Amino acid sequence: MVAVRNLDTSAVAWQRQGIIPGYAPELGQEAAQVGSGYAVDLSRDFVFPTYREMAVARAMGVDMVAYMATHKATWHGGLYDPLESRLAPIQAVVAGSVLHAVGWAHGQTLAAAPGDETGAALSYFGDGASSQGDVHEALNFAAIMKAPVVFFVQNNGWAISVSTDRQVAGGSVAARAAGYGIPAVKVDGNDVVAVVEATRRALAHCRTGNGPVLVEAMTYRRGPHSTSDDPGRYRTLAEEHNDSGQDPLERFRQVLLADCVADEEFFAAALAAAKAEEEQIREGLQALAPRPGSEMFSLVFQETTPALQAQAANWRKESEHV
Repeated sequence: MVAVRNLDTSAVAWQRQGIIPGYAPELGQEAAQVGSGYAVDLSRDFVFPTYREMAVARAMGVDMVAYMATHKATWHGGLYDPLESRLAPIQAVVAGSVLHAVGWAHGQTLAAAPGDETGAALSYFGDGASSQGDVHEALNFAAIMKAPVVFFVQNNGWAISVSTDRQVAGGSVAARAAGYGIPAVKVDGNDVVAVVEATRRALAHCRTGNGPVLVEAMTYRRGPHSTSDDPGRYRTLAEEHNDSGQDPLERFRQVLLADCVADEEFFAAALAAAKAEEEQIREGLQALAPRPGSEMFSLVFQETTPALQAQAANWRKESEHV
């Protein structure tokens, strides 16, 4: 979580410095993301992120330069290998990856022999995305088909500038699961241990053929929705302080100290390692060269079309003078 906090803070600074054009911060959501990411079985599960799951990728061991390539606008969805990393490409469409997760999970049930355990999909979305129709379709289909998918909702209190109580009827996404016959659990998203345990139980439930589970991690987005957002326009600093709860890093720090698991030397080493890692990622990110423009045509369809070939030819003629 220290590595994630340091990289997240640095990424905001990189955007201000012009190194990357945009970024979606996750300050305050480290426990929800790291905890759930560590619960994934990389040998059989598959994770479907949004544009704000940097900490999940870091917890899963994804190459962070390849991950951050999307935020540099070098590549759509990240330069990492989704099949090898078990992390689907970064999804910028709100709630778009939820449907993909259900499709992959349903494929697991179709391919499995009767009685066999399957891999499980872990799909991330926020309280704001829960108001999208895609989420209803995904929950309904997964419930009917008993697809092994964990719907992991990070309720960070805000759908950009709209608070949860103004856009989620009843104030809880977990409560909606009952309408689909899906079990749900609400967990303290600032308690990393609680998140790990809840996610592991949910994944185990899914792998054994019991159908989907919805996990709602209650946390708080301490920063802006994105680097183009100004949270001061819709909430005050006093509201942020009163509503955000205990910092997830400080909370876990106190647990480790109380249990005599770590000392100040450990925390100092963790911070030093995080800073070194951030510097390495920044250097790798700045070294990335632009991708060939022709790739925008070669990766649209599995089999090209005459119209696409004509567009590619025109582009080469105008841009590459070929």
